Amino acid sequence: MAKLHIDPKRLPVDAIAGEPALPAERLDVTWLRERLAHPPSWAPELPEDMRQRFPTLRRAAVLVPLVRRPDGLTVLLTQRTEHLSNHAGQVSFPGGRAEEDDSSPIETALRETEEEIGLTRRHVEIVGVLPDHVTASAYIVTPVVGLVTPPFDLTAESNEVADIFEVPLRFLMDGMNHQIMSFDLPDGAGRRSFYAMPYERFFIWGATAGMLRNLFHLLRA
Repeated sequence: MAKLHIDPKRLPVDAIAGEPALPAERLDVTWLRERLAHPPSWAPELPEDMRQRFPTLRRAAVLVPLVRRPDGLTVLLTQRTEHLSNHAGQVSFPGGRAEEDDSSPIETALRETEEEIGLTRRHVEIVGVLPDHVTASAYIVTPVVGLVTPPFDLTAESNEVADIFEVPLRFLMDGMNHQIMSFDLPDGAGRRSFYAMPYERFFIWGATAGMLRNLFHLLRA
């Protein structure tokens, strides 16, 4: 399949998801840790199933790092460099492709995070995983949720990471900040919708926003 060349920031907003913001008690570390350890029955919001479009899918994992700050939890994100072949310039969680020696998606997420941004695993408490997410670049990605305790030093891998930043979790866990956008696929193949969560100068969209939507659904269930 040919790569799509769209600038999502230039697309109109079709709708706002609009669910109420999570109450403050559900953004508390103790509550969140318990919810991830013992999730209730809940319905993930998965994108269009693209498995049938690819002969094989490569395994990958990302860390969803929730940083414990005095003013509340934040989500640590990266912006990828512009020259990468996949997802250039996009906002992403730290993580990447699984290697044969990785014992689990958790190991992949921790190893890749350390390689990409220098966040060592001694700062990370794994609290759960979210549903796998199939991407248009033929990866099946496992999001691994971790609580991150400062202080820590970060060093961006300059070939892959252009920027590292944090967004308040309370902003991302508010359906009023979840935009719905869409674009036409080439050759009359239909229309695809996606979520976007713009924050300051950063445009969070696509798979990253989709994984955040599932964290939102899990915490509000």
